Amino acid sequence: MRNVMSAGLLGGALLFASAAWAQEALPTVEDRDGWAVHQSEMSYSALVDSVKAAADESDLGVVTEAGPTQAAADRGVDIPGNRVIGLFNNDYAVTILHASTAAMIEAPIRMYVTEAPDGTATLSYKLPTSVYEPYMEEGGDALAEAAEALEADFESVAENALK
Repeated sequence: MRNVMSAGLLGGALLFASAAWAQEALPTVEDRDGWAVHQSEMSYSALVDSVKAAADESDLGVVTEAGPTQAAADRGVDIPGNRVIGLFNNDYAVTILHASTAAMIEAPIRMYVTEAPDGTATLSYKLPTSVYEPYMEEGGDALAEAAEALEADFESVAENALK
């Protein structure tokens, strides 16, 4: 009986905590080593659309897309907008695969759009040179060159998305 009561108390506490968490804004991405973080005045949905449009106009393409916001809303949980958009292209895939099979686990590299409490959005991403750093010894110059080129492409997409 004691275990049942303890489980009930724990369950109630977790339910209360999850309800309180759902009402609070999720933390935004902080400025971190190896990340590019761009605050914007755009709304979350406008920035998501702008990132996709900028990617379509670049040498990169949208390969993956995921986010918990709509699924949470479908469950009755309200969280700020949160979307991960994976960008890559086949030329980079082939180059990186030849340089380091293990490095391909990092593809696609993702842009991250998060909604702030004031309704604006932030665009963040890990710098490709940081993403591929653990594989540089194996991948050599070919991987380093691909990571630098990817970084330039990501910077271009970010700049165009934030216009």
